[in-house]
Amino acid sequence: MFRFANPEYLYLLILVPVLYILWLVGRSISEKRMKRFGDNEILQDLMPETSATRPLLKFILLLFVYIFLILGIARPQFGTKLQQVKRKGIEMIIALDVSNSMLAQDIKPNRLEKAKQSISKLVERLVNDRIGLIVFAGQAYTQIPITSDYVSAKMFLSSISPGIVPVQGTAIGAAIKLAMNSYTPQEDMSKVLIIITDGENHEDNAVAMAQQAAEKGIKIYTIGVGLPKGSPVPLPSKSGQPVFLKDKAGKVVISKLDEKTLEEIAAIGNGKYIRANNTRLGLNALFEDINKLDKKEIDAKIYSEYADIFQYPVGIALMLLIIEFIILDRKNRKLKHIRLFKINE
Repeated sequence: MFRFANPEYLYLLILVPVLYILWLVGRSISEKRMKRFGDNEILQDLMPETSATRPLLKFILLLFVYIFLILGIARPQFGTKLQQVKRKGIEMIIALDVSNSMLAQDIKPNRLEKAKQSISKLVERLVNDRIGLIVFAGQAYTQIPITSDYVSAKMFLSSISPGIVPVQGTAIGAAIKLAMNSYTPQEDMSKVLIIITDGENHEDNAVAMAQQAAEKGIKIYTIGVGLPKGSPVPLPSKSGQPVFLKDKAGKVVISKLDEKTLEEIAAIGNGKYIRANNTRLGLNALFEDINKLDKKEIDAKIYSEYADIFQYPVGIALMLLIIEFIILDRKNRKLKHIRLFKINE
């Protein structure tokens, strides 16, 4: 397994485009100053050793030196020893609605992005629990199987969009059914299902499926994302003008939060229903409640030893720095006539 021991230093890479912009500004100012002395072609004849490409090449090399030094400071590591350990935790599956209605912007920046941001923060708080992720629209798919690998969970989370499920709709029942088959067979394990959706179920009997899950000991929490008054659903537009989802009659569809269904599912599943808003999604409140559940021993494989490989990016940085030092800003009079390959004219 690969990781950075000090990932906070990677934020320094934000300066890379800033440094490039500053270099472009400096070069532009320098060119304007040179134009004051005369025509560019005349100046080139007067300064034949001046190179237009070498300063750019030297800057790019220095930029890569900076990048590789930052990577080295962040201490990249590879896991070298996989160890079987026992932890006390629960199994948690999050079923996330990715239908087009989740693009509605009554929750900023939109319902789906707000949900993804909150799930990411929840994953950061997990310690010994296992987590899985199901995405659903007209159908349900396993995005992340039950795992203790929180880094991978966050990585896959960032790639979720409505296009990930080809069939549109909102099949909450299908998501519950898939979740029931996704937990480990361990019977005494505390199992939690968190459904994040706007609640507009059009495809199946979600309440009946929730009853089956409750009979298997699965605790169901529901989070309603959206506002009861609803909001139009924006669609991608090449023109840049806002385009909204319309029904067969040509009227703009208003996606409204269906709290009744979500409250009923949570009640049957012995859990809670929480309505999200622009300040919170509700996962933190659920986390406190879930933390009180009985935690059982879980077998997990983790990397207990890591080998530092920071010397490789640092070594590359030093090599690039030497190359940058060797390359001169100006053309060398003694070397400019050397031809490695003779061309007959």
